[in-house]
Amino acid sequence: MTALLEVAAHLPSTRFPIEDLAERLGLHDRQVRLFRRFHGLAEVRLAPGGSLLDLLLAAAARLDGLAGNEHRVRYVVHARGMPVAVPYPHNPLRELCRALGLEHALSFTLTHQACATGLLAVDAVGRMLAADGDPDALALVLAGEKTYTPDAQLVPETAIFGEGAAAALVSTGDGPGRGDRLLAYATSAHGEFDGRLRLDRDLAVRFQNEYPRLLAEVLLAAVDKAGLTLDDIALLLPHNVNAVSWRRVCKRIGFPVRRVVLDNVAVVGHSFAADPFLNHRTAVDGGRLAPGDRYLVGAAGLGATFSAMVLQHDPTGPTHNSTDQDNTDQDGVRARGNR
Repeated sequence: MTALLEVAAHLPSTRFPIEDLAERLGLHDRQVRLFRRFHGLAEVRLAPGGSLLDLLLAAAARLDGLAGNEHRVRYVVHARGMPVAVPYPHNPLRELCRALGLEHALSFTLTHQACATGLLAVDAVGRMLAADGDPDALALVLAGEKTYTPDAQLVPETAIFGEGAAAALVSTGDGPGRGDRLLAYATSAHGEFDGRLRLDRDLAVRFQNEYPRLLAEVLLAAVDKAGLTLDDIALLLPHNVNAVSWRRVCKRIGFPVRRVVLDNVAVVGHSFAADPFLNHRTAVDGGRLAPGDRYLVGAAGLGATFSAMVLQHDPTGPTHNSTDQDNTDQDGVRARGNR
């Protein structure tokens, strides 16, 4: 069994209205209006001058269950949407391990499924922990990246990237504190959409047209694999691409939009593979997940991979007060009881 023992989130305090990013992203006024009025994007969070290590450390520092349990961490994984994050020979993941006292852990990066890699990482480390046979062992999954290239800043007419970060402790669900149990994981790869959407207009149009169907299919596959129906799903945690795409997906599968956590789309931006974890914190902090609730998580990565998970919420683990940011109550990911 795989379980999310704890999830923490970090959002940079600096907010950038999308109008202020237009020149940097090469957006015309019409495109800016499209993002704001049609896709529901208003601003993104960025950390100018901050490093990738800073982002990941800020998220990991919010994990209440990490301090004092460093010896239990067997794997540390950075789930990335981009294949390259820093210039050689820098290695922020190993620096993070040294800073957190995790040098004994096996650390590696996954990038295989772009922005769906966060879900892949949870499934992968869960299988590795189960194979090890130690019920007390843990894995640390990290997500979040810097928007340092044009491809890391924008998906044309679809999404604008932000620099939110997240950290999750994964267990086998058999040790102390059960956590949110993984009931099913489904993924589907479609290599026909591999390419740079910024440069290939025809590819971008084909991907946009097929996107709702392919994402809907993998969501339904995960629910079916869990032996459930959509009526059993209390909440859907999305990736923060835009609001309109999720409305289309919900219409296709017959799922109420009001049960999709879209709070962060307008104010955070698409934070690569960190989105599902950021929205998990929003749901937990907002009291939108009750003990025993089954919830669905969806993500898509360019290239293209569509993935979904079904989990059952068990708040017995240390999943409280794990959001670090400078937010007001209007924001989707709220600060509650921050240290």
